[in-house]
Amino acid sequence: MAAIELDGVTKRFGDLTAVSDLSLEVQEGEVYGFLGPNGAGKSTTINLVLDFIRPTEGSVRVLGRDAQADSVAIRQRTGVLPEGFSVYDRLTGLQHVEFATKSKESDDDPEALLDRVGILDAADRKAGGYSKGMRQRLALAMALVGDPDLLILDEPSTGLDPNGAREMREIVREEADRGTTVFFSSHVLGQVEAVCDRVGILRDGTLVAEDSIEGLRETTGAETTLRVETASVPNSAVEEVRAVDGVSGVTRDGDALYVDCDPDAKTTAIATLESAGVDVTDFETEETSLEDIFVTYTEGEEVSA
Repeated sequence: MAAIELDGVTKRFGDLTAVSDLSLEVQEGEVYGFLGPNGAGKSTTINLVLDFIRPTEGSVRVLGRDAQADSVAIRQRTGVLPEGFSVYDRLTGLQHVEFATKSKESDDDPEALLDRVGILDAADRKAGGYSKGMRQRLALAMALVGDPDLLILDEPSTGLDPNGAREMREIVREEADRGTTVFFSSHVLGQVEAVCDRVGILRDGTLVAEDSIEGLRETTGAETTLRVETASVPNSAVEEVRAVDGVSGVTRDGDALYVDCDPDAKTTAIATLESAGVDVTDFETEETSLEDIFVTYTEGEEVSA
């Protein structure tokens, strides 16, 4: 069953069309990355899923229910980390989580949740004195109340240091392993690439791509860079590799050879070197990053699948 299902959704604000004929499905237990430049319609889509705003056209279903008719029941089963989360300055971190547990009628231990996100030592401090990263952690603790079936994270890494970002990734994977569906909107593409099963890319309110990251690499024709360590490489061997079908470029840097090629050409490139008498001591593959794919879909010409 789809945890989130949008069917032909359009949202207009006067003359502005924020989302246009958007259809997407996020499956139960999936970690789905939702990407797009500023103004693409990501926040509008999240607000439609949460029934904070309603579609001009189309339908939204969440956790098998109508997002409008059953919004209260859906929110009881959903945890949300909103972008730009604002704390109550005079309440402690512990009081924030206690409020969330009472709102959801949950028997969760607030201190255990604060410990899980790494701010138990600040439980009795007023949240008005928290750093931006600590506020993000506090918001995540509140989102995790009640073991939600759906977790919506809007820019969850904002303000987090590298350790905090790593802990965020670990929590997302733990939730996915527990069966939680995670809808993950972020500008930090490395985070998305590390945790998401599939990604959808929004451009001008329209879904222009949706697939696994590997699937998007194949669709865009993204190349692989093969770094080959050798004792020495004669010029004749370099020319033979350049002639391999699927190889677009070869460069040398000392004893390392960098081969830009289609993924399917990697094995042939290495075999060609070895056949030419080159002693290949080691090699590694550098795949096209999600950032490069993102730029292709959001700044360049649209890609046909």
